[in-house]
Amino acid sequence: MKFDIENYLSTKKLLVEQKLQSLLIPGEDSPTKLEESICYSVLAGGKRLRPILMLASTEAVGGDICKALPVACALEMIHTYSLIHDDLPSMDDDDLRRGVPTNHTVYGEATAILAGDSLLTDAFYVIANEGNSCGIPPGLITEIISDISAASGSRGMIKGQAIDLELQGKNKVTIDQVEAMHSLKTGALIETAVLSGAKIGGANRGQLSKLQTYANAVGLAFQIIDDVLDIEGGGEIGKSPGADARNGKSTYPEVAGLEQAKLKAAELTEQAVNVLQDFGDNALPLKEIALYLGARNH
Repeated sequence: MKFDIENYLSTKKLLVEQKLQSLLIPGEDSPTKLEESICYSVLAGGKRLRPILMLASTEAVGGDICKALPVACALEMIHTYSLIHDDLPSMDDDDLRRGVPTNHTVYGEATAILAGDSLLTDAFYVIANEGNSCGIPPGLITEIISDISAASGSRGMIKGQAIDLELQGKNKVTIDQVEAMHSLKTGALIETAVLSGAKIGGANRGQLSKLQTYANAVGLAFQIIDDVLDIEGGGEIGKSPGADARNGKSTYPEVAGLEQAKLKAAELTEQAVNVLQDFGDNALPLKEIALYLGARNH
């Protein structure tokens, strides 16, 4: 029977969103402007790629996704914080995100900054408290917090964003520079999603090594395809098309050319699928996610 990737993604997305609602929606009758702002961006939709990858990775090593779910939601909170801040006038100054007006255009720049700050901080509260309640060993919780902190901060995503700003408008940018930026800005959080899910599921070192290769390939392919879609349109990029060109962004298609970018994304997708061969049927969701994401540029 053919694996129904659409059903898998929608089922896991619903699971993540239900948990996010329970974590974020305040119990009071009159939520504050800050709470409204937080819920506005987190619950606005999106692919939920990072949390779904975490759950699929836990499944790939035979683990219990119920243990991974709170950490998966925390990753989505961190990702959403990064989008709120990325859209600010001082950064990309975007009007649309996930198909709706950006947070700062609705709630103002100050509240948007506070919403992002809150989501980043609260994510680690969720990992520590919910992770403990779900039975994740304390040592592993500490390890996961360390991994996610490194992937989110000046060693990972934030460093990638800083490089993105430095490269903006430059004429002589190399492919290596673009790949390094993407591996940090986009890839780091995707990698830690896959590896954290596997660790919660009880993965051994060999499995973690192969899943790291998978995550790196999927992360770069995902960003390259997003850059292609920003030029060609189509897909669900959730923001205004052509924004990269208007902002002078250094993207893979801009540096290597559109066709070369598509070929690179296809090669990375094939690499991600091939490295999963030893996992058997448990890794079928991870395999199909890679193929599904790779098909977005066709």
